[in-house]
Amino acid sequence: MTRRKGEITRADLKRNRPHHVALPAERVRSLKNSELVHSVGASLSAAPLTYSLRRDDSEFVVFCFAKPEDAKTFCQRFGAERLPRIRRP
Repeated sequence: MTRRKGEITRADLKRNRPHHVALPAERVRSLKNSELVHSVGASLSAAPLTYSLRRDDSEFVVFCFAKPEDAKTFCQRFGAERLPRIRRP
């Protein structure tokens, strides 16, 4: 698989923005909510790329942050949940 120059990959997210925050998908669904959540994330150190996660029949949108304090601020603002870091050998 090829990628375009400057395109962010999942590996880039894990390496450069290791602080992942899961937000319930229904909080990001409407245009107004989506713009608000993404603009707050952009003002912090969030990557422009998100990914989805499904757990216990619930859907989540995962935002990736470079700084742990930005991830904490985002969690407090929107009631999101921090995901544990997975360390691979």
